[in-house]
Amino acid sequence: MWQFVIVGLIATLGLIISIFLAIAYGAKEMSLQTVWLSIVDYQPDKTLHQIIHEIRLPRVIAAAVVGAAFAVAGALMQGVTRNPLADAGVLGINAGAAFMLALSFAFFPNLPYFIVILLSFVGAVGSTISIYLLGSASANGLTPVRLTIAGAVVAALLSSLSAGIAIYFDLAQDLAFWYAGGAAGIHWSHLKWLVSIILTTIIAVMGISRSVSLLSMDEEVAINLGVKTKRVQLLAMAAVVVLAGVSVSVAGSIGFVGLIIPHIARKLVGTDYRFIIPLSAILGAELLVLADWAARTINPPQELALGVTVALLGVPFFLYLARKERGR
Repeated sequence: MWQFVIVGLIATLGLIISIFLAIAYGAKEMSLQTVWLSIVDYQPDKTLHQIIHEIRLPRVIAAAVVGAAFAVAGALMQGVTRNPLADAGVLGINAGAAFMLALSFAFFPNLPYFIVILLSFVGAVGSTISIYLLGSASANGLTPVRLTIAGAVVAALLSSLSAGIAIYFDLAQDLAFWYAGGAAGIHWSHLKWLVSIILTTIIAVMGISRSVSLLSMDEEVAINLGVKTKRVQLLAMAAVVVLAGVSVSVAGSIGFVGLIIPHIARKLVGTDYRFIIPLSAILGAELLVLADWAARTINPPQELALGVTVALLGVPFFLYLARKERGR
């Protein structure tokens, strides 16, 4: 418990520092004092305050919330499937949400933002069901390896379909942002839905965190201790679908956050998901804030795609985990 408190405080402090640095530094550098004043005493007649309040602050908040969502989604998936390679991006759930975005852009281009969120959710649900059906279609049932392969197959199929829709309907430019991932163009109206849905979901899954801890060790042990495993798995995957679907609708398909962060959290606080979930949320928020900051500042005024900066860390980490699991 004390270990979690200490690590959590350090991680929270790191997140706060990262947020202030990400707001202050970019194509236009500002002092930390200006950032603080624009937050506590916003003056719309000042240009720097406008840049911070209307552009950078919503962007950084969105990056933090989306990072927390992807990290918690990954932690839940790894817990209930006992698959160390599980992640909403790796397993194709993000691709399902992105596919529905492509359809909505092609056939219903002017939908309200809340409807876009619902469509992303539907796409995430559809891809999740497809992955489970495909991975379970054998005599031995669903295994971590089959789940990963099924996710890769579904992700490849949906990504190809999305690319085909983009080419046929001449939407490549519009969908490029969602393919590459990014927090640019986020407005306060988006954050109203984003923050409320994601924070509510993360708080809600804390209610099943103890059951996820038991399930992550051994399903038979969890059943013997009174855990309703099917119910816990269903609730956890429902939360994953909500977190991934909403996040993709805002920031695009960003992989590897949910793969990297839960492993780091487990190293720091152990295997208890009562601690892993909140710490993953904090560390995931910090990772995406720093990645978005790097994307803006590596080659200003040009920006790298946020998904690219995360993948630079995520791909080597994925290969390391895959090699480690193969050794086992």
